Amino acid sequence: MTHLDREIASQPAVLERLLASQSRAVADVARRLRAASPRGLLLVARGSSDNAALYAKYLLGVRNRMVVALAAPSMFTRYRRPPDLSGYAVLAISQSGASEDLCAVTRQARRQGAYSVALVNQAGPLERESDDVIRLCAGPERSVAATKSYTAELAALAMLSLALDGTAAERRELSRIPQMAARVLSASAGLDAAAARYRYAQRLSVIGRGYNYATAFEIALKLKELAYLTADPYSSADFRHGPIAMVERDFPVLLVMPAGRVFADTFGLARELRRRGAELVVISNERRALRLARVPVILPERVPEWLSPILTVLPGQLLARHLAAARGCPLDAPRGLSKVTRTR
Repeated sequence: MTHLDREIASQPAVLERLLASQSRAVADVARRLRAASPRGLLLVARGSSDNAALYAKYLLGVRNRMVVALAAPSMFTRYRRPPDLSGYAVLAISQSGASEDLCAVTRQARRQGAYSVALVNQAGPLERESDDVIRLCAGPERSVAATKSYTAELAALAMLSLALDGTAAERRELSRIPQMAARVLSASAGLDAAAARYRYAQRLSVIGRGYNYATAFEIALKLKELAYLTADPYSSADFRHGPIAMVERDFPVLLVMPAGRVFADTFGLARELRRRGAELVVISNERRALRLARVPVILPERVPEWLSPILTVLPGQLLARHLAAARGCPLDAPRGLSKVTRTR
């Protein structure tokens, strides 16, 4: 078994461990954030963690009514003209805790007196440059493609959102996520045959919206780095503003569309794509959406939309893994990549 396979399979246990071990640390961060009373939150991340930050933008914006922005690290490193962080807090998200450009942002936050938090899996310089730390507790991630650290990041962000403003019922919903994740992985076990269908595909579009906009980006990244497939992520709204012109008969489109506030919009787009002859892969727990798909990927549970990205990404990870295997790509060490990418 490859490292990638073990790490995908370990995600329910990782989520369980995170929820059990980090509640106090998350509560402390939430208390200090409330005390700081920032007018906004600046997020900084790279790679898969950047997609987790995109989830946080929706999560903390919708649930907690916070103004959330994604940092441009080159302002801090290459241009050396960092913005004024007065009244803001900074949240850095990193599996490795070693990216110099993320450290530059949190270092500048400290210089300007802005409260900063590092959400990390590995101990490293990033936590030393930050005021507080939330640990992902995912254990060493040996496969280059991030899987368990990504879902742990999403779950840690959900914990923070709940600690800032949440109900007992919502906490119970989050506590059920590890068991739901195990069921989703089990239900997605047959994706190897579906992946083989796209062995010779050259391009694919991945679509999500709202909370699952981040899921579209993360699945597209997994398809790129594991299977070397040109996979472009879009929101269902943005796809209508030009990219839909690409669609012709048998053009493959993967849609992430669980039940929720944006389902009607993504379902409408799926129907339009079907009329244009696109071949649809649909990740959903809505039967009417699954009926449109050439490859339906059934989410076996109804889950609140704000927590759904922790689950919807799992079939995408497996699809990328099986497509990579069908193409003869190495699963643990994609060409030209290393586990820690050092950028400035």
